[in-house]
Amino acid sequence: MKYIINNSNDTAYNIALEEFAFKQILDEDMIFLLWINKPSIIVGRHQNTIEEINRDFVRENGIEVVRRISGGGAVYHDYNNLNYTIISKESEDKAFDFKSFSTPVIKTLEELGVKAEFTGRNDLEIDGKKFCGNAQAYINGRIMHHGCLLFDVDLSVLSKALKVSKDKIESKGVKSVRARVTNIIDELPEKITVEEFRDLLLDYMKKEYPQMTEYVLSNEEIAQIKENKAKKFANWDWNYGKSPDYNIKRGTKFPSGKVEIYANVVNSKIEDIKIYGDFFGIEDVAAVEDVLRGQKYEREDVLAALEQIDISRYFAGISKEEIAQAIVE
Repeated sequence: MKYIINNSNDTAYNIALEEFAFKQILDEDMIFLLWINKPSIIVGRHQNTIEEINRDFVRENGIEVVRRISGGGAVYHDYNNLNYTIISKESEDKAFDFKSFSTPVIKTLEELGVKAEFTGRNDLEIDGKKFCGNAQAYINGRIMHHGCLLFDVDLSVLSKALKVSKDKIESKGVKSVRARVTNIIDELPEKITVEEFRDLLLDYMKKEYPQMTEYVLSNEEIAQIKENKAKKFANWDWNYGKSPDYNIKRGTKFPSGKVEIYANVVNSKIEDIKIYGDFFGIEDVAAVEDVLRGQKYEREDVLAALEQIDISRYFAGISKEEIAQAIVE
């Protein structure tokens, strides 16, 4: 097992580094990363960026927007948000098992006198308030699990930078983002800095994995990461993308995530369709969109088209019948 020391606060670079470790450093069974971003919004792989952010506020305050390669929802980062990544070789059935990957955070907090617990689909909470959301990607026998830890984040900026959908607030039974989240610093008996907490988390991993050593990136690897940053994670097309012209928009919230569709239906046929959401999946939903184009906009026809693919690879925990329901009334 290796850990990587990353002192960069460049969001697009940090996410490019994470992808590099996931897809290129293949000889290591396990890799551990810790990183802190400048003020940024990180949107999930399948999300419609414009619908997730308050664009005027984001632009006026110089908040960077970057899309990651994992599913899940949008999160706000600043210099007091700590991100951790665990990359490991796992069988496919371990994908989207968020709980076991959250153990280092729970145990580190326990040592500081704070009881945290895993709840819901992918959250960590203290006394019913969320302080960490987790996401995962799975490729060719490797899982990348990452979480963003609210340590001492400016929650007033968080609530202004992100749009929170009405159905998400209603499902939680609360009135605002501020009411649903907490910072770790506010729960600690003795105050420490985010950097000290980062070091404690790394110390925990070193104790659990005594054989773990540092992986030092070569100049060539750093150059490759910077190139990928420029081409992908600092690229407007990747981070925002383009929605199709549409005349039907639908959103359905399932326990395993929200699914939104933007469809252009002409003469009762799906001419174009784009699927968004905070769901998780192993494969890119572009393949699902491909099988739906040209189909009649009828529940039975959509369901028949979905029979051609293994829907579980695109939508973890959501059935083809539920996806058909999300697409057609």
